[in-house]
Amino acid sequence: MKITGFDVVDLRVPTSDHLLGSDPFHKKPDYSSAVLYLNTDEGIQGVSVVFTAGAGTDWICYGISDLCQLVVDTDLAEFVDSPFRLYHRLIDHHQLRWLHDGVFRMAVGAVLNAMWDLWAKQEQKPLWKLLVDLDPAFIVDCIDWRNIEDALTRDEAIAILSSKQAGIPKRESEMSEIGPKAYCTAGWLGLSDEQILETIHRLQSEGFDSFKLKVGLDQDHDVARLAFMRNAIGMEANLMVDANQYWGINEAKKHLESYLPYGLKWVEEPIARDDVLGYVELAETFEHASFDFACGEQAASPVIFKQLLKSGAIKYCQIDAVRVAGVNDVMAIILMAAKYNVPVCPHGGGIALCNMIQHYGMWDQISVAGHSDTQLVEYIDFLQDSVANPVQTTNGHYVTPKAPGWGLDFLPDFLQEHSFPKGRVWQNRSPERVGTKFEA
Repeated sequence: MKITGFDVVDLRVPTSDHLLGSDPFHKKPDYSSAVLYLNTDEGIQGVSVVFTAGAGTDWICYGISDLCQLVVDTDLAEFVDSPFRLYHRLIDHHQLRWLHDGVFRMAVGAVLNAMWDLWAKQEQKPLWKLLVDLDPAFIVDCIDWRNIEDALTRDEAIAILSSKQAGIPKRESEMSEIGPKAYCTAGWLGLSDEQILETIHRLQSEGFDSFKLKVGLDQDHDVARLAFMRNAIGMEANLMVDANQYWGINEAKKHLESYLPYGLKWVEEPIARDDVLGYVELAETFEHASFDFACGEQAASPVIFKQLLKSGAIKYCQIDAVRVAGVNDVMAIILMAAKYNVPVCPHGGGIALCNMIQHYGMWDQISVAGHSDTQLVEYIDFLQDSVANPVQTTNGHYVTPKAPGWGLDFLPDFLQEHSFPKGRVWQNRSPERVGTKFEA
């Protein structure tokens, strides 16, 4: 199967109109994705997305298009033989490497994830099943070990994977229909109590017992909403909060002291995503609290995760499907989390992110952690109708995905309506509510 060309779509949804996705920093996000299609001579397309919040999607689109020059006219068999070769070629490009993490690494991840999607489709397997079926030695050969072997060695990784091999058929059978346990971010910052309560009641009727609330702007308001949320879901349900990195260390301590009475499970991103020493200090300060700290959705490389995990700063590892350089990086992070016995609780949301993270949850809980006792996988209850194989949930769990690959085949009408800037929803929009000029 030869890669013959590519298409990149700038896809944006005006979620800012209803404040869906709002948090202290991202006050009026327009949930968006750079969507990559790798075309082949067999008619199969490899698809991937990079989630963004509106402005900047075009930056990612350019980066993806630029990198795709390096895979056109290559054969999928070369990638299947050694995914690390392409990873190394892209991430260590002698000039582009200067750009390092952020847009560059995310664009690299888009290309790699589309190649993994092609491979899974060629095998007619969902991505999670492709990963589960890989030999431990092959998996460790996909990983860049240069800067993480002080935390996890190749031999340790093989030992972790090998120790779960005998139990894989049983675990795969147990998760053949019902996938990872889910939680929902119901308490977006811009929503009223009534809107949040409506979402909670609907999700409770569908079996959900774990909910997250956005906090950060006003301490008194946060405490009032925490009391409201705890009353709404009951004391037995899991309640988490997310500050989206809004505070510094001292401000975080002040806020978190007032959260102590509410029996929180975790506090997510109270400070900057890469302030490892800050997380260590917070973990020590609140070592007797009901909650631990969660971080990772914006951690830009396995090296940051290494520090967060090895230091004991976080107790919940929140991988994102598209923040780092694709499957190869995520494999490394999930294996490091297993070494340090930290549950992998992937970040979901956006446009089709949940379609991707469910596969990582499946692989982790079948082949790496080998259990589902401590992990929660994020779910949001909107924008799930954008693809032909939307995420489904039952009894508070993901329904195990069956479609080949990631399941990212977007519906043509959705693409046409939301493509930027020519899609219908953008045609008559005020210039002041579009792109970089849209300030909140």
